[in-house]
Order: sequence, then structure tokens, then C-alpha cells
Amino acid sequence: MAETALLEWSHELLNSDFTNFNELKQVYGNASIVADDRVVFNIMGNKYRLVAWIVFEYRAIQVKWFGTHAEYDRIDVASIQHKKK
Repeated sequence: MAETALLEWSHELLNSDFTNFNELKQVYGNASIVADDRVVFNIMGNKYRLVAWIVFEYRAIQVKWFGTHAEYDRIDVASIQHKKK
């Protein structure tokens, strides 16, 4: 289920044309902006959290972290880095 929700989020975001956080917030009302152009999204009714680095000017998106809400509570959202597997 998390995979489906993540793919839906990805599809929606990649097909959007947001030029700033306020426009994104109109669609993703629970999104929060944090340090370093990072946005936190609630996935599956807040069961999961996703941290993405977004630069609206260049339409650049990089997923920094994805996990459960409980795991999210144990990370430093401002400094967590994407880990290659």
C-alpha cells in the first residue's frame, strides 16, 4: 500500500506546475516547509512521511527520506540525506 501511495504522490507532483510553496500548499494542505528547501509530505493519511528537497524555480525534486511517522519522529529532518542502496 505504501508503494502505491508513493507512486501516486510522485505522479501527481511530477505532473504539477507549482511555482512556489504557497501553490503547492493549496493542493497538499498538510505539507510543511523546513530548512534547505525541504518539504515534508504526509502519505497515506500521515501513516508515512516523505521529505523532499524542492527548488521550484528549476522544477527540481529529490526525495531525501521516506518512512513511517514513528521513524520520522527520530530523524533530524533538516539534515537527513538520501542514501543510495
